[in-house]
Amino acid sequence: MANSANDQEARLAQMRIFVEELAGSSRRRRQEVAHKIATVAHADASMVTPFVGSLMDALERPEAQTRWEVLDALTALVDEHADEVAPAFEAAETALFDEDSAPVRLAGFVFLCRFGATSEERSDQVWPLLDEAIQCYHGDPEYRDMLVALLTFVQGAASAATKAALAGRLKFDAENGASYVKSFSAQIIQACE
Repeated sequence: MANSANDQEARLAQMRIFVEELAGSSRRRRQEVAHKIATVAHADASMVTPFVGSLMDALERPEAQTRWEVLDALTALVDEHADEVAPAFEAAETALFDEDSAPVRLAGFVFLCRFGATSEERSDQVWPLLDEAIQCYHGDPEYRDMLVALLTFVQGAASAATKAALAGRLKFDAENGASYVKSFSAQIIQACE
């Protein structure tokens, strides 16, 4: 038991170092540690949870990779810590319409989908942004991953009104689309019922 507690403390100490390096002067190192933090967040969210405030601060870094990795880490925390990560909503909205980076846009979209899936109120809050993004990025390379995130979104606690609006938005693609667009759109509409 003591070894386990010592291991936990050592891992938290290492995570603290990574988080501190997110504020460092080296762009490359910020990107590297942001990737490590996202990887840890997906493996064990409890290791990242104490550092949510610092992660949100890192969403202001200029380099795209740091921002998308940090959004990915925050997304891993949403299911259990939606209230704590709620302040990242604005940064995710900004990321959603980043003109220079498709991975940043996708990370913002995925965060908003996961966040919106946690309650009916949040689904209604994120829906106008998701709707606009669906229209803006339809057919872009990241659109397939966006559809995957939308399926997760409607399988969560999305409101009936949001589900109806999403089904209406994807109806044309479900009936007339091709390939993954048609099949994912149909799956999402079915999940909305």
